[in-house]
Amino acid sequence: MTDYGDLLPVAHAAVDLARDMMRTLRPGVLTGKGDRDMASEVDYAIERKLRTFLAERTPQVGFLGEEEGTSGAGDDLTWSLDPVDGTVNFVHGSPLCAVSLGLIERRRSVLGVIDLPFLGNRYFAALGHGAFVDGERIHASRTGDLTEALVAVGDFAVGEGAAGLNEHRLAITAAFAEQAQRVRMFGSAAIDLAWLAHGRLDAFVMLSNKPWDTSAGVIIAREAGARLADLDGTPHTADSGATIGANEALLPSVLALVRQAAPVR
Repeated sequence: MTDYGDLLPVAHAAVDLARDMMRTLRPGVLTGKGDRDMASEVDYAIERKLRTFLAERTPQVGFLGEEEGTSGAGDDLTWSLDPVDGTVNFVHGSPLCAVSLGLIERRRSVLGVIDLPFLGNRYFAALGHGAFVDGERIHASRTGDLTEALVAVGDFAVGEGAAGLNEHRLAITAAFAEQAQRVRMFGSAAIDLAWLAHGRLDAFVMLSNKPWDTSAGVIIAREAGARLADLDGTPHTADSGATIGANEALLPSVLALVRQAAPVR
């Protein structure tokens, strides 16, 4: 069995570069990516820096970045980067943004590093090694009762077709508002998944799935004891349409409520 922990030092070194850039550079010129969606100069600068850095140190591994797509070989292994997860938060000066670097093997997350530059935390995990924040082992919540659960939901959709997509998101938010202890929207999937791993959240529901958003957080949450699933309850992969997570006891209730509010088609 491959020990993916061997690649953690290079992943940490790459994320160190990204963290320092986020902390020292201003957002700069914003590039529109569609209706109310954008990338900052920092998004592009970090992605280009890490693409080059990782290609030099792991030439056998491909690279997928949110802003400029794929490069390199990587039939089996691919780095997956969201250079600034929560760009809108970053541009507005909110500390709820992150660098998210994952490693995917054949559509499965096997390593992840998430840094929160303005909160001072570094989350990381590799398959079979457990999950950590700032070097300390972490574990997912053990809350089994939805009425005691703090639930995070992903961002609402923007752009073409957003109205239809948001009908489901609004229905799910309303359903959890009636049954969960509280509902939160932080605007960063990386933070949601890291905090799910840390037990700061009990459940997370996002009705979309892009590898750069979820690859790092999924393996960190799994190594902390959380379960991650698609909308139909099958294990989460890079091809999943949704990202739904909670501990073993709570996940069935979360999935049932999500499917009731937004039925699988």
